[in-house]
Amino acid sequence: MNLRDVYAIHVPRKERRRVGRGWGSGIGKTSGRGEKGAGRRSGTAFRLRFEGGQMPLYRRLPKKGFSNDAFRLRFEAVNVGSLDALFDAGATVDIETLRAARLVPKHATLWKLLGDGELKKALTIKADAASAGARDKVGKAGGTLEVAAGDAKTRLEAVALRRDALAKKRGLEIEKYKADAAKTVKPKKGATAGKAKAEKGAKPEKGERPQKPSGGGKPGAEGGKPAGEAKASGEAKPPAPGKAAGEAKGGGEGKREGGKPPKKDQG
Repeated sequence: MNLRDVYAIHVPRKERRRVGRGWGSGIGKTSGRGEKGAGRRSGTAFRLRFEGGQMPLYRRLPKKGFSNDAFRLRFEAVNVGSLDALFDAGATVDIETLRAARLVPKHATLWKLLGDGELKKALTIKADAASAGARDKVGKAGGTLEVAAGDAKTRLEAVALRRDALAKKRGLEIEKYKADAAKTVKPKKGATAGKAKAEKGAKPEKGERPQKPSGGGKPGAEGGKPAGEAKASGEAKPPAPGKAAGEAKGGGEGKREGGKPPKKDQG
């Protein structure tokens, strides 16, 4: 064997990149490393998402809420139409047979039967979950469907119970809210006005004064004033201080009817 025979085999070999060969190499003077700095030296390695010391993107973005994506159940979906095309009547279908038929990946651990397609063969199916349509089609074809017991089945049942409990709790809260709203709603104005009239009684007619209770709520005689305090009829008021007796009301000399004082005699 000669060396040329080795090259004649045409084995694909990728040529390595020759760095540090100047401008003629097509890479440039610095071989793609730039001028000075950490990336220019040998042995430099940056961690994932390192942005040169500035605040990285995953720290600049806001964080809110939570996610259960890491704990969710991941099912590989298989339709009844695929089973009808690949398996014979009376066959047993489980995760191992599905891997052998390449209907699910090799790393798959859970699978779910869906009802797309037609199933005309009676099959014995052992699945981790199944839809309602798939159950009906398997039963009509004369086959049997068994949901395998395990962590997936337990978690699915727990999720269904939790969903029912939340729906029931929500219904009770809505009923309570409606009852509280019915208590706080104010009645219409017409109903309240009629009720108030019935409690207070009929109003007096126009032009009539309502009768007051005797005594006016004050102690004493029936007239409303205490005995001995009523002024005698015809009693004159005492004259005001600083005024003459003739200027007082009811005196002999006072103002005339016109409102002007009397003239004085000259002489």
